[in-house]
Amino acid sequence: MKIAIGTKDFATIATHGGRTRRFLVYEADAGTAPVETGRIELGEEEVLHLCDDGRPHPIDAVRVVIAGSSGAGFVAHMKRRGIEPVTTAETDPLRAIQGWFAGTLEPAAEPAHPHEHHDGHDDGHGHVIPRGGATGLLKPGS
Repeated sequence: MKIAIGTKDFATIATHGGRTRRFLVYEADAGTAPVETGRIELGEEEVLHLCDDGRPHPIDAVRVVIAGSSGAGFVAHMKRRGIEPVTTAETDPLRAIQGWFAGTLEPAAEPAHPHEHHDGHDDGHGHVIPRGGATGLLKPGS
């Protein structure tokens, strides 16, 4: 299965899935080592926070997207595309994939970003806080 990891530098998991522009793409299955098969670098207008669900997107080829955190809008966008959004406190892409398959992935503890919205996108969306069974945290096969 194809898994995309949102990164800030193609090495460390990004803190906000919807604003991430760089993704590592892995082919991975339970019991096998993940293999990097590609990279996606999005333009500013292609970030998932802003994507139009009715148009094709480079992320459409994956089944799972893992990021440091996500807002409710990101979760909804991914689900409409048939992609499982996963949030985590893990910063290492390979450990995140392995933890997700094992069911031991450490969940993210904080919202995607402060609510001040200094970047001008105060669009009224909520944020997913994964502890306590909030939406946005999926385990393999769910």
